[in-house]
Order: sequence, then C-alpha cells, then structure tokens
Amino acid sequence: MLDFGLEGRAALVTAGAGGIGEGAAIALARAGADVAIADIDARNGERVVGEIRALGRQAQFIDMNALETGQVRAAVASAAQRFGRLDVLVNNVGGVRSRPFLSQNDGNWKRVIDLNLISMLAATQDAIPHMIKGGRGGAIVNVASSEAFRAAPNYSVYAACKAGMTEFTKSMALEFAEHGVRVNCIAPDGIETPGAHPSGDPVERSRHIPLGRWASIHEAGNTIAFLASDLASYVTGATLAVDGGIGAAGGWIRRKDGGWGLT
Repeated sequence: MLDFGLEGRAALVTAGAGGIGEGAAIALARAGADVAIADIDARNGERVVGEIRALGRQAQFIDMNALETGQVRAAVASAAQRFGRLDVLVNNVGGVRSRPFLSQNDGNWKRVIDLNLISMLAATQDAIPHMIKGGRGGAIVNVASSEAFRAAPNYSVYAACKAGMTEFTKSMALEFAEHGVRVNCIAPDGIETPGAHPSGDPVERSRHIPLGRWASIHEAGNTIAFLASDLASYVTGATLAVDGGIGAAGGWIRRKDGGWGLT
C-alpha cells in the first residue's frame, strides 16, 4: 500500500463544499489527513464534512465568503486552531460568468480578481507561517484552469487571474523551498463540476477531449492529494494539466469517423 505521508496532517480546502474542492477534500481524507472546508455553501459543506468523518478523519466546516479577504484569513486561522497545525492548503476558490470585455466595469473586474486571485494570496500568506511553525514544511496546491494557457474570449479577466496563479506558484515554490514548503498547481478542464456540467450527446460533447470523456471531481481531487502528499516530495513549482489531453490537443478533435481533425 502506498504511504501518502498525510496521517496526522491537517488540510484546508477553500470552496470545498462541491466540485473539485469536494473531490480534493475527500481524497485528502482518504489519504489520511484531517480536513477543514471553507465555503459559503453551508448545506453542502456539512455534507462533505460528514463524508470525511465517515472515513475516520476529523473535519470542520468554516463559513467563508471568498470575496472578503478578512474571512479568508479567518478561515486559515480557524483551521489551524481546530487541528493544532496546518500542513496542506488547497486554493480552490474560483469562478466567472461569460461577459465581453467592453461590457465590463471596474466592479466586474474587481469581483473576478478578488475571487480568483486575491483570495489565494490572502490564504497563502496566512497559511505558510503555520506550515513553517509546524516544523515539517507543508504543501500548497493552487487550482488554476486550462484558461491560464490559452485565449479565453469573454473570460479575459478570469484567464489573466488563472495565468497569474501559475506564475505565483513558481515564485512561492522558490521563496519557501528552504522551509520545506512545496507549492504546485493544477490546470483542470473537462471536469464534471456543478458549474460546468456537460449536456447533450455524450459522444459529441467529448469529441474535444482526447481521452473521450469528462472526468469526475474525484479524479481531479486525487491529483491534488498526490501533489499534497509525500509521494510528490520532490515536486514543487509545477503546474500539472488535469484535462484529459485537451491542452496537448491544441485544437485537434476526434472526428465522428474516429480520425482526427482541426477545429
């Protein structure tokens, strides 16, 4: 059996009440960690907490509005106090609505930036001192998007934030390597989350995915748990695509006859 090295470790997952955050929280618990979930959705948050406890791990739900920096910082403090330490942080908060750039205003930009970028900065800044104090280092996994690496018309500010996350990941990996704090990132796509639930013919909707299917939130969560664990002890500053090959395809899709063609 693989030893993830997460027994006795404590993790905080932001936006852990559903989607990729839920998958990450469950995967971390299965790997041995106690998990705190910070989210605005109390109903689903408590549901996930129940699933974690059913796995024999300690769990906590923290009510948090990621648009309020003070609440993000308070969530980090609450998790560290609850478990007496903090070893893993998953910065999973994010989201956006389609809107042409010229129809946006300062308020629209600020909301997207606060949600997708500022919340990560605040959580990271407050989590790292706890990891250093714990004496065993720690692991941070940032959840970006494939939009960090490609054009995203009508999602331009969101894409800029996600690109910023990947570069922030590299800088943090260097700044805190001497303390044993590893910082990595995933760039997911094609994940069956509530905000991007695929519809229509299963074959047609998956033609742009080389693996031919959408992934579950637990597949994304397993990747996050791997990066947070000792199995990835020599991995830092990396961004791992969790997208079924979408990024590698670069516009190639599987034709209905089974061959490949460019979109």
